[in-house]
Amino acid sequence: SIGGHLAQVHIQLISGEDRDIKATYLAGEWRKKTGRIPAAESISFTGQLHGGGTAVEIHLSSDDHDRLLSAVEAMKSRLHEYTGLRDINDDYMPGKNELQLKLLPEARSLGITLNDLAGQVRAAFYGAEGLRIQRGQDEVKVLVRYPDAERKSLGNIETMRIRMPDGTEIPFNRVAKVSMEKGYATISRSHRRRVIAVSADINEETANSTEVNNDLIEKILPEMRSNWPGVRFAIEGAGKRDQEFMADILKSFLLAIFLIYALLAIPFRSFSQPFIVMSAIPFGMVGALLGHLIMGYDLSMMSLFGIVGLSGVVVNDSLILIEATNRLREKGRSHFDSIVTAGTVRFRPIILTSLTTFGSLMPMILERSIQAKFLIPMAAGLAYGVLFATGITLLLIPCLYLILEDIHNTAIKIRAKILE
Repeated sequence: SIGGHLAQVHIQLISGEDRDIKATYLAGEWRKKTGRIPAAESISFTGQLHGGGTAVEIHLSSDDHDRLLSAVEAMKSRLHEYTGLRDINDDYMPGKNELQLKLLPEARSLGITLNDLAGQVRAAFYGAEGLRIQRGQDEVKVLVRYPDAERKSLGNIETMRIRMPDGTEIPFNRVAKVSMEKGYATISRSHRRRVIAVSADINEETANSTEVNNDLIEKILPEMRSNWPGVRFAIEGAGKRDQEFMADILKSFLLAIFLIYALLAIPFRSFSQPFIVMSAIPFGMVGALLGHLIMGYDLSMMSLFGIVGLSGVVVNDSLILIEATNRLREKGRSHFDSIVTAGTVRFRPIILTSLTTFGSLMPMILERSIQAKFLIPMAAGLAYGVLFATGITLLLIPCLYLILEDIHNTAIKIRAKILE
């Protein structure tokens, strides 16, 4: 139990290697058995090792509070349309009824501030410290306030008198008005704005958080902004984390591609041959996607790390083939004979390199411990990407090499005719 209005129940499960039931499955069954809890403001069930933010989280902010609450309800209704989303809640918790004071324009001209007004009302009903009396080791505060009969009813506030800065007193209703409204239990802020967060958990067996967040960004949020002008919508939680990660991984990938090209262009002394070697990279990515499909894994952040690393591994086979071809060309052989001979001579090293890489990653792919589950998608993408790119290398690279040579020869002939 947390305070008088919140409660949490934690269950510590045994190690994942010693049980055959997932924590998420247990949380789902718990949710079904619990059902609806009458009068509960919100209820959520989670089962995970650790989290990186709510799977789906949208922050809404507006200067019009009533309009904001309506937009929150509309956003929750749209989230209910997605299959696989559950525990759809918002973090807005209305507080208790309270008296809210508002100054009239006349009060400002008389030199009364809202702070002065609140202080005098508090002193009248709660009391202002008049003096302290020492009784033995205890110190007793003496509070001065209205008589009991004049503070029993909330209506007495409108009949009280407010002291002016010059010492005179005027009726309360001349400088302010009071209303009974609900206050705020909590105030959440993001980027210096007061926001209400709408969040939802996701059933990973029937939905993918990345796909849901992308659909929200592309379809739902533009529609919501059109229907609710003045309300700001922003993706937060895991959705924002994924966006930032994708931007970082794209920069890292482009840097890796540039460095690979530079390292190939210098020893080859060619601007075009590195492109032939690097043509295996896209096919390696296709192999990585096929590997995830075969193993039954969704693309994750670790998968993208593996694909970036794969771009530096798959070029090894094509690099060996092109390097051997260039050596044969230097000995005077034709380009067709050179690429065929290089493919024959380097076939065994290329196959062995790929198979040993694939075999070294298989123990990690077949591991079933909880700790390994985070690395298996990366290992699967790397292993299957290398294996798939190897077959492409032996078939595609020789063809591209011959096409490049034909283009060079054609360009030389055209240049010769122009010079004539």
